[in-house]
Amino acid sequence: MSESLVLIGGGHSHAIALDLWGKNPLPGVSLTLITDVENTPYSGMLPGYVAGFYTYEETHINLPALAKFAGANLIIDRAIALDLNKNQVICQNHSPSDFNYLSIDIGSTPKTISVPGATEYAIPAKPVPLFLKGWEQLLQQQKQHPEQDINISIVGGGAGGVELALNMYARLENRNIGVENGGKIIINLIHRGEKLLSGHNNWVSKRLEKILLQKGIKLYLKTTVTEVLPNKIIAQTTNSSITTIPTQYIFWVTQATAPEWIRTSGIATDQEGFILIKDTLQSQSHPHIFATGDIATNPHYSRPKAGVFAVRQGQPLYHNLRSHILGKPLQSYIPQKKYLALIGTGDKNAIASWGKWGLQSPLLWYLKDYIDRKFMNLIQKVNI
Repeated sequence: MSESLVLIGGGHSHAIALDLWGKNPLPGVSLTLITDVENTPYSGMLPGYVAGFYTYEETHINLPALAKFAGANLIIDRAIALDLNKNQVICQNHSPSDFNYLSIDIGSTPKTISVPGATEYAIPAKPVPLFLKGWEQLLQQQKQHPEQDINISIVGGGAGGVELALNMYARLENRNIGVENGGKIIINLIHRGEKLLSGHNNWVSKRLEKILLQKGIKLYLKTTVTEVLPNKIIAQTTNSSITTIPTQYIFWVTQATAPEWIRTSGIATDQEGFILIKDTLQSQSHPHIFATGDIATNPHYSRPKAGVFAVRQGQPLYHNLRSHILGKPLQSYIPQKKYLALIGTGDKNAIASWGKWGLQSPLLWYLKDYIDRKFMNLIQKVNI
């Protein structure tokens, strides 16, 4: 009787593991990929896609092609629960999928539920397909009515929110060039902290703050959103004054959280609902289940929810899945303490952040472009 390995999600780690599995499959193992999208975005190129530097095809991984290459059964559906007594994945529209081994790489979603109106009126940055749908609707509206002002608010001043603000501005500004009586582009960036990109050094934070202000992007620091309405945001500053920010589109790029079904599955999680894992990427409570990317937390190592770690986990995940099935020793994945962050500013320029060190140069954007294209070319070769 063959063993069954089920992968939930088409994130970066699973994309790499599927590619490696296709090159060196394990006989006697039935492989299944469950994903709610056919094309999964590569996070490193998403800001460039927003700015118009890349096409949809250049920035998305074709999961049906990748699953075919890996010899995996593909189920396009949303996982909504786990039955850990029966070892089954419960999907929205398909019959339960049995597994002997399971790996989860489904990313995360921004926290919105605690703010009244956010769930109804804000567009979350994740899941990315939902964000891109909102972004395309905005671009279509601007194309049809270029004379009208566009007022956008971005909630969250981390690297994701800042990069999104700069790349949205670049795309909309370029579309307005040459348009007679083109409407104003108004972008508000709202952040509860006193400085942007709190996980990065002061030089990087101050440099990006200066760039945002130079482009006319309005900054609301030390400001917490308390309510979201159809055409405005109500916020409170640290001195308790109330601010009303008129807006048409709201994009939510705040601290991440996990889907509720993970928390209620019975698998061990942290307080935020993320799966607690060992150094081997195995669940702390269920060793036949693995987790990587944003959905996983290793309590031994405090690291941000960043795509760079999901990419690095791909190869050790593949190795450990094989080893666990074969009864061989597993290897540890120790995330690096420092990592190079390359933050695009929307004008084919980028800022590098590494520990206490920072630098801005167009050469860094081309370095980022090279790294991102190299990763995508490696994965997309299976589509040929």
